[in-house]
Amino acid sequence: MRLKLGLFVIFATILMVAILMIVAILTSITGLKEIDILTSAISILMAISFLNILWVYRSILRPLSKLQEATRHIKEGNLDFTLDIDSDDEIGQLCMDFEEMRIRLKENEAEKIQYDRDNKELISNISHDLKTPITAIKGYVEGIMDGVASSPEKLDKYIRTIYNKANDMDRLIDELTFYAKIDTNKVPYNYDKIYIVNFFKDCSEEVSLDMESRNISFSFESDLSPDTVVIADVEQLKRVVNNIISNSVKHLDKPDSNISIRLYDDKDFIKIDIADNGSGISSTDLPYIFDRFYRGDSSRNLAKGGSGIGLSIVKKIIEDHNGHIWASSKEGEGTHITMLLRKYQEVKSYEENIDSRR
Repeated sequence: MRLKLGLFVIFATILMVAILMIVAILTSITGLKEIDILTSAISILMAISFLNILWVYRSILRPLSKLQEATRHIKEGNLDFTLDIDSDDEIGQLCMDFEEMRIRLKENEAEKIQYDRDNKELISNISHDLKTPITAIKGYVEGIMDGVASSPEKLDKYIRTIYNKANDMDRLIDELTFYAKIDTNKVPYNYDKIYIVNFFKDCSEEVSLDMESRNISFSFESDLSPDTVVIADVEQLKRVVNNIISNSVKHLDKPDSNISIRLYDDKDFIKIDIADNGSGISSTDLPYIFDRFYRGDSSRNLAKGGSGIGLSIVKKIIEDHNGHIWASSKEGEGTHITMLLRKYQEVKSYEENIDSRR
């Protein structure tokens, strides 16, 4: 309102000064009556002033009014509107910048809502996944205290179960700690040259012992040369294998359950295939299994546990190693998780190339 009043006063002042100047000039030149000259001058200047006021309103006042209304919407927390401005002058550019700010605020609000929803789901998943082993440990400890484990064999079984459940809790806590580092982009990597075949042989030995205790068949095969080298973080690559194996175990549903690891040569890459003959993944769930917090059919997965971040961690680690990962599956037949990692190849110096040609 003050801007409109100020512009009106300015135009009125300019108009009056212009009229007086025109009257004085024309009177001295033409000798016409002042009243005739004044009437003509006023008519012309009023027409010009009207056009100026119309231009000011359309170019400045109307966009500023829309901008003020948009500001009021944002103040009230409403981001579901659009600021439409046709002009491309300074005021129009200001309005376009304002509209871009509104879009970014809306995107940030949507991300925050999704983040809060994910955190609530994570807490719910963790509560369930921690409660399951704690309840089991409590039950077995009470059984030992009550003398239910009367024989050494039964006592040994109870203690082993308690140990395995404690390990499950430890893995979950470790997974959550690593997730926090992923969320802040502070994942610690210690890259080094590793002989990939030996690495997977060592992993397979550890996995086979665990699978044997669970009555799950396990196998490892490799088509790679023993001296094949990749640049990787040993600990994080172990985390990848353990997370995939752990996920496979949860979905095994057959008496002759089996898990396998296969290494293949793929030109400049090595292909790692971890397969199981479990329940498989539906075609609707398959594209999303590497998404954070995704657990597929929640009613089906509730009993199987899992925070929903294991495979998202796997994907993050593989991509940080400049690799690729994907999954293929058939319901009732099983799942294949496949990864590609680039081979390490030393670049020979000029002297070494000359010597090799001699």
